[in-house]
Amino acid sequence: MNEQELLVQIQNKNQLAFKELVKKYQTAVVNTCMGFVHNSDDARDLAQEVFIEVYESIAKFRGDSKLSTWIYRIAVNKSLNFLRSHKKNNLLKSIEQFFKGEKNTQYEISYNQSADAELLNNETAHALNKALESLPENQRIAFILSKYDELPYAKISEVMDISVSSVESLLFRAKKNLQTKLVHFYGNKHIQK
Repeated sequence: MNEQELLVQIQNKNQLAFKELVKKYQTAVVNTCMGFVHNSDDARDLAQEVFIEVYESIAKFRGDSKLSTWIYRIAVNKSLNFLRSHKKNNLLKSIEQFFKGEKNTQYEISYNQSADAELLNNETAHALNKALESLPENQRIAFILSKYDELPYAKISEVMDISVSSVESLLFRAKKNLQTKLVHFYGNKHIQK
């Protein structure tokens, strides 16, 4: 079944067609969400929300873009909304903990890790995630779609609704910014060895 036939079937509330759509795009949607939230449980939850919105909004889909592009846009928007909400909740919890005199345990390690390699991997992942989060939003979106989802520049330009040259520029600046932010982390790791 091609994309147009699939779309018509889903708009007619065909459950089997919707299952096919989910099967076709589930991995890509979870990967997109994971690129933003860095937590597999949250990414899977967001993917469910994406497909619920797709199902509920499919009648409004005008076909101005490919169905896959529309789904990616929903995934990006859901992920960004989750991050905004999550930041607000974390800020409120931190303020509440401060006034209650509680210790902030968000980044404390609750158990001893036996392998130095695992600790280094966690530190590296944390440094990369922190660097990614500090990128301007458009650079972060372009980078995640390019590196996590391995989308071609043309597809990224469709999802972000910008030109291919703008995608190239965003990715160039994102890489430069990441290099600048991560040089300190990797420089310190080489000095410590």
